[in-house]
Amino acid sequence: MKKVLKVIAIVIAIAGFCAAAYAIVKKVLDKKNNEPEEVEEDYVSASMLDDEFVTETVA
Repeated sequence: MKKVLKVIAIVIAIAGFCAAAYAIVKKVLDKKNNEPEEVEEDYVSASMLDDEFVTETVA
């Protein structure tokens, strides 16, 4: 009888661990998916900072 209870306790412990891991992963993924995506209008290319680009636009 004690062995059966130990096996049941181990199964319950594993199920609890899986439930906690699932909750943590779900929370992290939900937070990641709620972040605003990068807007392309605010994107500045590094080539815009080159000297050649500045001289071409000034000349």
